[in-house]
Amino acid sequence: MANDAWRALYPFASRFHVHAPRAAPGRPAVPGGVRQHYLDEGPPDAPPVVMVHGNPTWSFFFRGLIAAWRGSRRCLVPDHVGCGFSDRPKRYPYTLAAHVDNLDAWLESVLPPATAPGGRIRLLAHDWGGAIGMGYATRRPERIAGLMITNSAAWPDMAVPARIRLCRLPVLGAALVRGLNLFARAATRMTTRRPLSPPIRAGYLAPYGNWASREAVLRFVQDIPLSPRAPSARELSAINGRLALLAAKPVFIAWGMRDWCFTPHYLDGWRERFPGAQVLELPAAAHYLLEDEGPACEEAMRRFLSSIDDARQGLVRK
Repeated sequence: MANDAWRALYPFASRFHVHAPRAAPGRPAVPGGVRQHYLDEGPPDAPPVVMVHGNPTWSFFFRGLIAAWRGSRRCLVPDHVGCGFSDRPKRYPYTLAAHVDNLDAWLESVLPPATAPGGRIRLLAHDWGGAIGMGYATRRPERIAGLMITNSAAWPDMAVPARIRLCRLPVLGAALVRGLNLFARAATRMTTRRPLSPPIRAGYLAPYGNWASREAVLRFVQDIPLSPRAPSARELSAINGRLALLAAKPVFIAWGMRDWCFTPHYLDGWRERFPGAQVLELPAAAHYLLEDEGPACEEAMRRFLSSIDDARQGLVRK
């Protein structure tokens, strides 16, 4: 089938981590726990790179980097619960705090500090992965060797585009996001400057084929804070307050400058928080910068990762 052509672009072995049962407020816990899908590609003793996706993407977003790096690096790439090939429980708290907890628990399981070189992680984050990844990184800064940040944010900002606010409206939002799959479908058309091929579009949409499979897509949208009192706003404020714990880490930022959602305004926010960061501005790239400028991103990120390796080897020699 033509719709299966995307599988050739994603030639990776699926793995699963089972999280302990978690309950949403006022609801019973998910019986038997929840399976989280992830990729673990590359030599197990190689420097680990953890890639954290946003909404409505999944590990498919990082497929080019995984293919390029898995010969020399251990690429660990989760699908958030409700996304990609992970479970989609109904009675579940699809919140920023829950996703941070999941990332923490998964990494402690698949990459205990004693099994990685110094237990040190190279963290790459995109979209909601910025907040989720920084939530983890500020919780365990001793485990972070370096940060790679792409179009994302990790602090409250109420400037939410109207087209996203539309998807939050009661009743209508669910009809658009879960019924018509508008959010995921629009993302395959509105997040790049270069049109995606049919197989790539099919890959992004593959996990979200029906109403039930799109719950997390809607819940991510609903979790965007529009008020300082929103739960995710409080969580983002806490994460933002802890970013100073990462001030001494090497930081690389790649930014699609044509992004209508995470505009250069957010790039300025990262620069304020990490003034020593290396920055790659991509004038011809939009939100899915790895689709628009994949080779340029891969080359720059590879150089950044090599610089971390060289610095750590220098410390060892000393």
